[in-house]
Amino acid sequence: MKFSYLYISLTLLVVLGAYAVVDRKFEDPTDSTTYEANWESLKKYETPAWFQDAKLGIFIHWGPYSVPAFSSEWYGRHMYMDTANFSAQLHHKSTGAHHVYEHHLKTWGDPKEFGYKDFIPMFKGEKFDADEWISIFKKSGAKYVVPVAEHHDGFAMYDSKITRWNSVDMGPKRDILKELMSAGKKEGLKVGASSHYAFNWTFFNKKKHFDTMDPEYADFYGRKITPLSDTTISKEFLDTWMDRVVDLVDNYQPDILWFDFFMDQEEFVPYHPKLAAYYYNKGLEWNKGVVLQNKNFGNFESFPKGTNVLDLERGKMSDINRYPWQTDTSIGKNSWCYVEGWDSKTPNTIVDDLIDIVSKNGNLLLNVGPKADGTIPEDQQAVLFELGDWLHKNGEAIYGSRPWVVFGEGPTKVATGHHTEGENKDLTSADFRFTAKGDNIYAIAMDFNANGKYRIKSLSKDSKYLKAKKIKKVELLDGAKKVKWEQTSEGLLIKMDPDDTGKYACAFKVSI
Repeated sequence: MKFSYLYISLTLLVVLGAYAVVDRKFEDPTDSTTYEANWESLKKYETPAWFQDAKLGIFIHWGPYSVPAFSSEWYGRHMYMDTANFSAQLHHKSTGAHHVYEHHLKTWGDPKEFGYKDFIPMFKGEKFDADEWISIFKKSGAKYVVPVAEHHDGFAMYDSKITRWNSVDMGPKRDILKELMSAGKKEGLKVGASSHYAFNWTFFNKKKHFDTMDPEYADFYGRKITPLSDTTISKEFLDTWMDRVVDLVDNYQPDILWFDFFMDQEEFVPYHPKLAAYYYNKGLEWNKGVVLQNKNFGNFESFPKGTNVLDLERGKMSDINRYPWQTDTSIGKNSWCYVEGWDSKTPNTIVDDLIDIVSKNGNLLLNVGPKADGTIPEDQQAVLFELGDWLHKNGEAIYGSRPWVVFGEGPTKVATGHHTEGENKDLTSADFRFTAKGDNIYAIAMDFNANGKYRIKSLSKDSKYLKAKKIKKVELLDGAKKVKWEQTSEGLLIKMDPDDTGKYACAFKVSI
């Protein structure tokens, strides 16, 4: 499909005209609509059981930013930072030229001559195989997948009806989102889509000596605004953002619709109930439960509790949350997209994260960063397979479970809130997390004890949590190994052969 600049301008007029019709649909729901665009109506929403049962999903950051494979997926922003910049919105400050700008100069040349747009023809994904990816994700134990449909750079990884800058008309020349959805559904996985486009408003640095100011690429880099400024977001941009969301919803019917932080800005607030009502009503039309997620990252609660699923970026909750929630984090400590020098977390860390999150009524959305050619690096695959192996043996304590009356016990405190995972210490064999299903409690020691002995205080015979109920049986989920146990006033005492210890957390099934 070929485009001229005139065609783009005419298309934009058509799109904006069409949006007025879409907006009226938001404002005037029919009598048959279950959800109306107000929070009182949206509080009727209930998170579907499939999501609460699934516990583990895979996030995928893959796009033109995978080509330079340097620093992070924010390469397109930082490569244009040649001087000091400041943004009150993001609490971000840099002094002098950004190291990504300096790297770009040395590696690719002046951003005026070789801009971010020039990575797109290099983003070919020639080895991308959706079926292979889904096979890897399934082996990890994941039950759903959320590909990044469009990141801050605005490049759509699907057949967009709104922008020419998409993976069908450029780069791979394939509908990446569609292929992943098809492959995922064949394997029984739920597949969603994430939108990070809201931050495109101020993502690219606009200066005369950069290609970001070239009129030929204005439909990609966006209108001229002060770099890193707090300029009020225009209605034109807000409407375009909503158009792109509706395009995703209508044409891909995602099981999950995930949003990044910037849509929590005040200008987006009037769109939130309209968006939620539209998506939830579409879910009813499609006869499936859907999940809308955002981060409530601003200085106010942009989505009231219970109207969607809260997502915490690289962080956790301190206790059991009344409503289902999710942590999104990356296998990589230092990036979401693939970069040279990617530093993977250990399988032990990720297993512990999953258990802690699930014990508090949450899910884990675990990110992978494929290379530009479409391959998932072996070190990332190894982490996924180790996680899958643990879940194969211990998944009964995770899948389909619900929180017990208390999430856990032990000496180690967990850091909470957005961007706090780096503050955490390793959990120990004295730290336990609990889940429940039917008449069973699952007590998970967060590490194997070398002497094979465990004491779980919350399961003592005098425990206020058990309410005089007696324990009938204790089993180790990992294999047919038998354990010795005794319920005393000091706790549930468990002893097993030290030779039976494994590498990661140890799950016990406690029958009441």
